Amino acid sequence: MRHSGPRRRVVGCCDGAAGYLEQVSSAYGTGAPGVPPSGGLLIASAHFGAYVYGTDIDYNTVHGLGKASRKNQKWRGPDENIRANLRQYGLEKYYLDVLVSDASKPSWRKGTYFDAIITDPPYGIRESTRRTGSQKEIPKGIEKCPESHVPVSLSYHLSDMFFDLLNFSAETLVLGGRLVYWLPVYTPEYTEEMVPWHPCLKLISNCEQKLSSHTSRRLITMEKVKEFENRDQYSHLLSDHFLLYQGHNSFREKYFSGVTKRIAKEEKSSQE
Repeated sequence: MRHSGPRRRVVGCCDGAAGYLEQVSSAYGTGAPGVPPSGGLLIASAHFGAYVYGTDIDYNTVHGLGKASRKNQKWRGPDENIRANLRQYGLEKYYLDVLVSDASKPSWRKGTYFDAIITDPPYGIRESTRRTGSQKEIPKGIEKCPESHVPVSLSYHLSDMFFDLLNFSAETLVLGGRLVYWLPVYTPEYTEEMVPWHPCLKLISNCEQKLSSHTSRRLITMEKVKEFENRDQYSHLLSDHFLLYQGHNSFREKYFSGVTKRIAKEEKSSQE
């Protein structure tokens, strides 16, 4: 594949084929995809003529700094960044910018900006689910940090992450615009009611990609069908499926629990 991960200036964990699948699901040109380590979603979107803009909470990821993702290479080179990846494929003209930003604290002014939002949120497996924190957000009853110290990040539950994503999309997408994202699920417990819901967004498709015998991820495509109102921000709290949504928060524990059980079973079989 022309845009396969190993050939890029920056090598990341984003599946090139999955990135193309997300872009096709969006069915739109101009978009604001999220930024995986290699900018894979931006490449897939630009390939189809979308002007792309990306965000990530990690400064090094956005600006191509720090440790290299290639084997036998310690640090990233000066051309190992998101923009260089698009330049490599002749797609730089579609590059607008990238921004260091926290999904839980959107930095955009009120308004509709995007035809499509395409992202692959962290599940807590390869990348941690974190958000920026402050002294005021430290739970009471635990040892306080020194006054001069502000925590860099705090834990960020998957359910909260997806509701923030849906609210951001409902606020910033144009009418008819689409949100496309991957939803990780623990297969034995999954039901369609676990897909996050929002009054401004209509579910268009829900496709499964198997990850293991007990986990998978769902490619969720939603379309904006109504203008956002302030009261819509907390609509998920009133949903009959709110408790089901909370089940996503333990995905990491269930994922590794299944892995541990499988390894133990394989070891037992090899000893027999």
